[in-house]
Amino acid sequence: MRNRKQKCMMACAAMLAAVTVMTAVSGDQAAPQTGNGTVTEVSMEYAARENILPVTLLEMTGEDVQTLPSAQLTTPQGNMYRSELTNEWIDISLQQQRPVAIMVDNEKVSLPHYGLTEADVVYEMMNSTANGRITRLMAIVKDWGKITRFGNIRSTRQTNVMLAAEWNAILCHDGGPFYINEWIAKPYSNNLSGGFARINNGKKREYTEYITTGELAKRIKAAGYTTTYNQYYPGPHFLFSDSEIDLAAHPAALPCSQVLLPFPHNQSMLMYNPATKTYDYYEYGKAHVDPQHNNAQLTFKNVLIQDTTFAQLDKNGYLIYNAIDAGRSGYYITNGRVIQVVWAKVAENAPTVYFDKLTGQQIQINTGKTYIALVPSDSWANVVVQ
Repeated sequence: MRNRKQKCMMACAAMLAAVTVMTAVSGDQAAPQTGNGTVTEVSMEYAARENILPVTLLEMTGEDVQTLPSAQLTTPQGNMYRSELTNEWIDISLQQQRPVAIMVDNEKVSLPHYGLTEADVVYEMMNSTANGRITRLMAIVKDWGKITRFGNIRSTRQTNVMLAAEWNAILCHDGGPFYINEWIAKPYSNNLSGGFARINNGKKREYTEYITTGELAKRIKAAGYTTTYNQYYPGPHFLFSDSEIDLAAHPAALPCSQVLLPFPHNQSMLMYNPATKTYDYYEYGKAHVDPQHNNAQLTFKNVLIQDTTFAQLDKNGYLIYNAIDAGRSGYYITNGRVIQVVWAKVAENAPTVYFDKLTGQQIQINTGKTYIALVPSDSWANVVVQ
């Protein structure tokens, strides 16, 4: 009978195979090059031998993939429960509702973004190696029924399909390159592509598409998707702390008043706001504000930065991140301090999990909204955290 370690290695072999398939190129074409010059080939057996992964992952079996991480259960109070996305108290009617993942253009001409402050989690990542490595945003929204205007909406990439699946979210976008076709067809993937409201804002047509009042409910019903979590939901994503984390007692924590990200096109940055104890988001040299909500600035309680390799797929700059990986570096930032972490994602629709690099334990994060940046490995050294 196979023991626990043997089953772990089988699960890891499956993970390695998934990575290989994800980054492979069909036919006789050469394998795509990643940001650090090689296609990601991660083996947990190697990671275990080199002692670069925490014991939590090393002991994991194939059966554990769909249940990691194991977050604390929250007892509802009255008509409220703690959101699995933010740990904030929200209406209990939302408890089983799937979130949506909305692709938002991040070109300067697309600004201002409407509704982005309603997002519970916001991802930012390079959308192309061309055009100064322009980024695109993906907003995870739990209470999407309250949306009155959100966007503008643009195309998606394969990486976003994987990341949306971590939340069992319905991906909302407007098309994408042919590379996405096999990904949006996967059984865990539900998506709504194009056909959202057009609002004349004086800009080119590609910058005029928004999700408006009631559209999502109608579109989801018409597509035949369930609005509640289905069999592909891997469970709660984050492990939230029951009390406020300030990292002051962490022996390796350092002060962090600003984060400068190596996205040359839009020059993304987050600045710590001591008054609110959150990190305010800036790009193109200005505060990112939401006219849908009285020009409130986009701000986050938690910041997670991931060192992530990628494979460029063609000369046009299309790429896929090696989001299935393990043992790579990162940062967790909250309340004016930063610690180093390592992260792991073991399957396409499994959550990305973050571990304290010093202790090897899965990190707990603070109640509130979270910003996640996938930083290309070839520019990881240019991340400024100070």
